[in-house]
Amino acid sequence: MMKSPPGWTLAGKLSQSGASGSSNNVSQDWMTLFAPDARGFFPPELVIQIKALACELPTTLDLPFSRLSCSDIAFHARETGLVATISDSTVWRWLNEDAIRPWQHRCWIFPRDPLFETKAARILDLYERVWNGRRLRSDEFVICADEKTSIQARKRIHRTLPPLPGSPMRVEHEYERLGAWAYLAALDVHHARVFGSCHRHSNIAAFDALVDTVMKQRPYRHARRVYWIVDNGSLHRGNTCIKRIQAKHPRITVVHSPVHASWLNQAEIYFSIVQRKALTPNDFPSLAALEDRLHQFERHFETIAKPFEWKFTRSDLALLLAKFTASVKKAA
Repeated sequence: MMKSPPGWTLAGKLSQSGASGSSNNVSQDWMTLFAPDARGFFPPELVIQIKALACELPTTLDLPFSRLSCSDIAFHARETGLVATISDSTVWRWLNEDAIRPWQHRCWIFPRDPLFETKAARILDLYERVWNGRRLRSDEFVICADEKTSIQARKRIHRTLPPLPGSPMRVEHEYERLGAWAYLAALDVHHARVFGSCHRHSNIAAFDALVDTVMKQRPYRHARRVYWIVDNGSLHRGNTCIKRIQAKHPRITVVHSPVHASWLNQAEIYFSIVQRKALTPNDFPSLAALEDRLHQFERHFETIAKPFEWKFTRSDLALLLAKFTASVKKAA
């Protein structure tokens, strides 16, 4: 427990107002100077200890919380004898100085793939039309493919009401489930073309059918090389997928992203647009209507869209991984 430097100890027992319990004639200036929350009253060492306390996990402090709040930190500091009295607002002010917010949390996935940087870098190169240090030619294409599973068709119990002045669109909360589609899509990265298909079940046959659909069309059927960027899902995982696809389409090069790196696949960006623009709110009279909406949106997207302006490069990846590694070492 830290002791205050000489000159900090006040004679007599102080009340919350800053004066002793029997003193009624203490000047207002004196009480303000030595009020517990006054700036400069607490020694710098205590500020450091409170900030260090806020950077601990509750379990290491034997506290039954998942996150710490300012009041939790202030209470723990008083209970452990770190300080006699301190307010929640003082704790907040100190933590805010260094943007320490233990009441917030962010989910993350540790990059466990030992070749994460190598696999991610070659995808970033393809987005810049580079492969193994060579510029892609005009008859070489880059396609991102993925699947959006279990898109339900929900028929509302009461019809959806259109917006009115002063009133937004009104969608009935209750609905009838009419089934769901697995939506597979392939996006030509540099030409903003989309190819999609709906299936009752997401399986290898559905993915292979999508590949066939794309490769039968111009200009892909006569392309020198078509690079297909996919994740490690069960439909297109590992060398088995590579051998299966290339046996039927020798001009395809399958490029797998690192495990848990869906943010590298531009098909995910397209899916997020579909979700916002075509599927929310979800109100469809039938599965066929849902499928029709998805295909109509594909055609609409191609008429208005431009290739995504992808700015994250190899250099940015190296900086991100270096920052990540440093933060992990610091936390350890």
